[in-house]
Parts: sequence; structure tokens; C-alpha cells
Amino acid sequence: MPDVSKGSSRSECQKSYDVVVIGAGLAGLEVTRRLAQLGRIVLLVDAKQDLRQRVHTTGIFVRRSLEDFSFPDELLGPPIRDVSLYSPSGKSFSIQSPHCEFRVGKMGQLYSRMLEDCQSEGAQVRLGTRFSGIELSPSECLKAVSSDEGYDIALQSANITDRIRTRFLIGADGVDSRVARALNLSQNKRMIAGVEKVFESISNCEAPRMHCLIDPRLAPGYLAWVVDDGEEVHVGVGGNPQRFSPVQALEEFESWNRRWMGVPCGRLIEKRGGRIPVGGLLPQIGSPRGLLVGDASGAVSPLTAGGLDPCLRLSQFAAGVVDDLLDGNLNDITKLYHSRIWKRRFLKRKMLRTILESIRSRSMIDFGWLLLQTSLGRAFTQRIFFGRGSFPDSPFHRITNEDSQKLVTAFPGQLRGMDLGR
Repeated sequence: MPDVSKGSSRSECQKSYDVVVIGAGLAGLEVTRRLAQLGRIVLLVDAKQDLRQRVHTTGIFVRRSLEDFSFPDELLGPPIRDVSLYSPSGKSFSIQSPHCEFRVGKMGQLYSRMLEDCQSEGAQVRLGTRFSGIELSPSECLKAVSSDEGYDIALQSANITDRIRTRFLIGADGVDSRVARALNLSQNKRMIAGVEKVFESISNCEAPRMHCLIDPRLAPGYLAWVVDDGEEVHVGVGGNPQRFSPVQALEEFESWNRRWMGVPCGRLIEKRGGRIPVGGLLPQIGSPRGLLVGDASGAVSPLTAGGLDPCLRLSQFAAGVVDDLLDGNLNDITKLYHSRIWKRRFLKRKMLRTILESIRSRSMIDFGWLLLQTSLGRAFTQRIFFGRGSFPDSPFHRITNEDSQKLVTAFPGQLRGMDLGR
């Protein structure tokens, strides 16, 4: 067996890895890049042949992500500071932020660029490959990994199945995670379904704007949106899949846009669709043999369904935890990597989601519209759209200088490169 210790050379015919990451979305790419930077031998696996294909997310990056993470400026749309909200009867009001609150990423191109970054850091990549399963019994999944121990996973490319040895497995494989099932981790139950069309922008708007419709018929339990940043127009609906037909609702909403919002759309670029978990972080997202990040872990805001910032932050945290585990500095990953760390921060948003899902009539929205336009209502709306609480920082992101040395000693990989005491 090839040497899979930290810092060993990477062979083109490598069959044994420190970490295998399943899924090359934003979460999988981020955790792969960070682990490779830490010197780990990493294999990134994705079922798609081209990461620019079948993009599911609108790709809205919030201010916290733009401030704390680095993205190529040319792969982000113009800054968005203005949001307009609409009731089913066409009533509207707008809020504005002095900051750049949102930028829409050109996600297919961004994924491709991040993939190049992963490879430049030394990670290996297998596209057009599916994760089939692991060669462990349920009881073995719960045993702690030793410094030199690994186990086999099955990968399928076309009609060929081969086995790869890994010391640790990371599931970044979306809302229906196969890795979660294989490792007996929690799985998403509460979801919304969304569909979207992306058009060329022909508005030449000087002030890019996000338009949001709250309508329990067209978007039950969520909202419909038009995002026009002057380069692209994203028109979409999302909601409880048991209460509406997303495709039909999108057609109706396009007509609604023409009547009330009046955002013109140019050439159709692509269509997107998928499901988004809205139950919050799942109870069990880590085990001694593997862990979950991104949608697979439920790392999405329960209220707004914003998932890019959570997946970046959780992936950053996961990379450090895995690095410590493989170095032998962490005996039990489940004591550090679990949802209880962040659970309290999501309670209010989960309560608001329950209220939003309980609204069944358009008249209820129109009745509440007067409250939203009061000073208190506007402040509440601005907090929802412009607040910085989309996802908490990692547990070690803000600590005192007095504690930092103790934590560095206990978790050197986890804290490597983090801004202690900020």
C-alpha cells in the first residue's frame, strides 16, 4: 500500500488517500482546497463530467461571505444593495443598504476555477464518477480511526467499479447524501423545491435590485424572486413541494413579473432546479470515519434557504477538524463536529420558518403588509435581508488571547490560519 502519511508524494495511480471528498459543489471544492493546502492527500469525486453542467443554485453571495472569503471579481455580478418586496395584490415597498449586500456568482465558471485551485494545491480529481458505498459494517463506522488505518470505498465510472482506500470520507454530495446513508449519519427531511430561469439582462439598470414576492399560492412556505444585476436576470420560485407545482408556478410568476415588477428579460441562458434543505443543521453530521458538509449536513439557513455562506464556513471548520483527527490530535471527532454548537443560533429562524409555512391565504399576507411598512416592520425586514447572522462563525473563530494558546496546543490543525481573538 502506498504511503498515505501527511506530505507524501502524489502518484498519478494513487489508490490510497488521507481523505476522499464526494461532491464538487461549493462545499466539496472548499473543503478539498483547504485540506490540500494543509498537505493532505485528497481525492475529489463528482458524478458530473463538467462542473459547469446542471448548476442548481442561484449563487447569491451575502456580504459576510464577500468580506471573509476571496472570489475572482470577474466571476461575480455587480453589487446589489436594493431589495423590493411585493404582496400578492401588487403592493410593494423597498429597503436599501449602504453596503454591498449581495453579488450573484457565475457559478459554473466559479466551480471550474475552484477545481483548478484544488488541483494546483495537489488534490486529485475524478469526474464522471459516482460513490457506490463503503466496505464497513454499521458497527465499524462507529470505531475511531487510527493514525495508519483506512477502509475501502467503492467508486463507479461508466460500467467499471473500483475500490479506493481512504482514512476519512467527506460527504458534500447534496440533499440526498449517499455518504450520509453509508455512514449512518442524519439525513434531510424538511425541504423546499425550487426552479429558476436565467436570462440575459436587457434593463441596463443603474441600481441592481432583488425583487421578492411573498405569495402562499405561487411560493408556499417560501418566496418567488427576480434578481436583476444588470448582467443576468434570475427568475425563480420556491416552496413546499407538497403544496404547489414548481414549473407551473414559475410560468405564472413570469406573467406576474411582467404585470407588477416589470423586469425585462433577454435571451434565456439556462434553466435550473432542485431541492433545498430547510430543517437546519442535522443532529448527527460527523462520525469517526466521515462527516458531512454543505446541503448534505443541512447547513442552510432555515428561513432564507441561503446556503453558500454556511457551506463555506462549515467546510472551513471541517477541514481543520479532519486535519487534527488524522494527525492524532483529536480522539473523538463527534465531540467537536456536531450541530449542537450552532443549534441555538438557528432557533429564531426555525420559528419564523414555521410561521411562514403556516400562512395559507393571500389575504393573510395583505393583512400583514401594513405591519411590515411600519418602522418596526422595516427594521425586521432589513434584519432578515441584510443581517449578518446567516451562519455563525466556527466555535473557535472569536476567542480570547488567553485561551488561544491552549486551543492551538489542543487543536493545531483546526486553528491553523484562523484569526484568533478577533
